[in-house]
Amino acid sequence: MKIPALQQFREKLAANEPVYCLWVTLESASITEMAVALGLDWVVIDAEHGHLDWRDILEHIRATVRSNTVALVRVAEVNIGLIKRSLDIGADGVVVPWIESAKQLTDAVAYAHYPPEGLRGIGAERATCWGQCFAEHAEQANEKVLVVPIIESVKGGANIAQLLNVDGIEVFFFGPADYSSTAGYPGQWEGPGVAEQILATKDAIRAQCKHCGVVATGNENLIERREQGFGMIGLGLDGGLMVRSLHNCLETVGRDTKITPTFTSENTETVVPTVTRPPESMRPDRLEVMNSLGTGPKAEVEAGVTFEILVGTHNNARNLTTGFATFKPRAQIPYHQHPFGESATLISGRMVIEVEGRRYELQPLDNITIPHGVPHTGYNPSPNKPAVLHAILGTDTPSRELIDQTYPQRTMPDSASGCPGMERVTRFSLARRYEAGPHISFIDFFNENLLPGIGMSGGYGLFHPTGRLPAHLHDFDESICIIEGNATCLVEGRRYTLSDYATALQPRGRVHYFANETDQTMAMIWAYASPLPLRMVVHERCATPEGDPWKQ
Repeated sequence: MKIPALQQFREKLAANEPVYCLWVTLESASITEMAVALGLDWVVIDAEHGHLDWRDILEHIRATVRSNTVALVRVAEVNIGLIKRSLDIGADGVVVPWIESAKQLTDAVAYAHYPPEGLRGIGAERATCWGQCFAEHAEQANEKVLVVPIIESVKGGANIAQLLNVDGIEVFFFGPADYSSTAGYPGQWEGPGVAEQILATKDAIRAQCKHCGVVATGNENLIERREQGFGMIGLGLDGGLMVRSLHNCLETVGRDTKITPTFTSENTETVVPTVTRPPESMRPDRLEVMNSLGTGPKAEVEAGVTFEILVGTHNNARNLTTGFATFKPRAQIPYHQHPFGESATLISGRMVIEVEGRRYELQPLDNITIPHGVPHTGYNPSPNKPAVLHAILGTDTPSRELIDQTYPQRTMPDSASGCPGMERVTRFSLARRYEAGPHISFIDFFNENLLPGIGMSGGYGLFHPTGRLPAHLHDFDESICIIEGNATCLVEGRRYTLSDYATALQPRGRVHYFANETDQTMAMIWAYASPLPLRMVVHERCATPEGDPWKQ
């Protein structure tokens, strides 16, 4: 037990000076050595989740010897054997998960203290210098040991008053992800209302002159947590910090992506390494076309249903049609199917889409994608407001076949993502995002990997100020519709400004990029006439008049 380190730790907290930590989950003790060398105030060695064994834990503790870095072990549960063993091998304290009652917390404190105050048995291990320092250690340990409970459930937060009455606790830690799960939002870091509950509990703890801790999710959140009054702040998990660093590096070169549970990249957009100029085989035969809403050909598909085409045959698009479908109040399109894939994103109003009787009510920016040959219908349930959808068709010659058949209707839950092999539903609020470039996040709505046989790919892109893609081109046509803010589009030196649902047709082979040069966010819906999003990044000069690669 490192008495000077524990004393310094407590002095900083008492002076309202934050103490910063690394959460250790990986085997190499070099990670903890780095934390010690960088002067971190504490480390938590995680023995609850992951795969660390006792030898790994011991080596991490050894890496903190003769330093001012406090070493804590997160045990798997309130268990006298786990707590005793962690302290016996030299930990300065324990972090105890899932504390919900005063009884649990009282037991944890007892297991960490020697009699008569507690129940910890004394052993001839590292903590007592292999039996050489029984008296010194026993005298200091009860006073100095740290027991840090984690509040990671709604029940634990609700019981904070009784937890505060337990003696021997100086710091309470929070686990937002598990807290969110118990609040009904599994998979979210802080679901609706959870952030407010945690802050209210934090205020109750601080009112009793005790301290609070939490792991930050990033650099901005680190500052935010400090300003909120959290004193014991985790910079992050070692693995998470490494992945975050890799993201930053990949973002710099336009190759950022997201890992899936199968340990593969979620970003299905394949980027060919940057080349000086595109190959001659990709020489384009058409110019780009910028299309303002209201200028495209319109067709009345059904009574009260119109479709304005912004990218399609009329401007020489190939294998792609995009535009806006407007449904007047109560308007409906009958059951039908297409010989190509179709995708629709709700822009405004209310919309219900049925696929063979499976009924989905869309919220703004929710997307539904339907493969070829699958019967579906759509209607606007509002009695007084129109519904507008952005539609994408995987063809330049749209057609449909009416279906004279009824299906048993079944309302699908808001969390439903569709029927496997049939329709795919992407709920905007729940969708996974990935970094597509500096200050840019994308959502993939559909592609061959997400919905085999769809024959096209597309999604949503959000560009924060200064966000921009690298200069690139495709071996297929692309449609880009600006649904929020103002976008700058550069095509081989030709500069365009798009907003208010204007849609760009980028033909195969044209070098281009989109950027947000404003101080507001910009968002787009993009579609590729390709089953997978593939792009070739080229030298930035290719997007300038001087470097136009197709000049004769």
